[in-house]
Amino acid sequence: MITVDKDKIVVTENGSQSEYDIGSKEAFEIISQLWLRSGWDTKYVYSFSWLGRPIIQLPEDMMRIQEVIYTVKPDVILETGIAHGGSLVFYATLFKAIGKGRVIGLDIEIRPHNRQAIEAHELFSYITLIEGDSIDEQTVRNVKSLIQPDEKVLVVLDSNHSKEHVLSELNAYSELVNVNSYIVASDGIMKDLTGAPRSDKDWSWNNPVSAVRQFLKSNKNFVIEEPAFPFNEGIITKRVTYWPGAFLKRIK
Repeated sequence: MITVDKDKIVVTENGSQSEYDIGSKEAFEIISQLWLRSGWDTKYVYSFSWLGRPIIQLPEDMMRIQEVIYTVKPDVILETGIAHGGSLVFYATLFKAIGKGRVIGLDIEIRPHNRQAIEAHELFSYITLIEGDSIDEQTVRNVKSLIQPDEKVLVVLDSNHSKEHVLSELNAYSELVNVNSYIVASDGIMKDLTGAPRSDKDWSWNNPVSAVRQFLKSNKNFVIEEPAFPFNEGIITKRVTYWPGAFLKRIK
């Protein structure tokens, strides 16, 4: 049981009790985990858009990945999973600001109304759309044909989040990622949502985090590396995120 008042948080578990000042790192982490779960139940992330396109992402995750993108300055971002295209437009915005780069968006089905809206967007010149199964061999070849050998690539995996599918995507697209760039396996929060509304019973193991762990057992070119906070005058050093353990940095 967790009790919150204006000054402290009290956690009661297995007959023992712990108290934390409301302004402590521990209290912030406890409140954040409750907030993430509440946000899932209320579909909080379905309330955001970027330059007119629904983005369906936690705002902090987008702020953190833009810091990574600005540091890496890739020539290409490949994102699997398009939905309404908000993330594609977000990345295109960053590239326009940086002065270089383009986005490849890949989805097994791009619905006609979404394709029409994305293609009509002011930033579509930065975006290439590919329709196909992200782990199909022909689709993988199509994607690779669009990337030049000297281009720096960052990959975001945001399509089917099952362990098997994410692992297949990691194996298919990690070789595109340059040293000191990243492949990002989003929505690992699934592992903490088993039993929540709109969850499945197998999410405790059938999730992106499990895929990442298995991938790293056989691929020593990557490590999980949390993105640094370029600026931080507070005491919080952990992300509040739907993407735990998501950032795989290529080190060799």
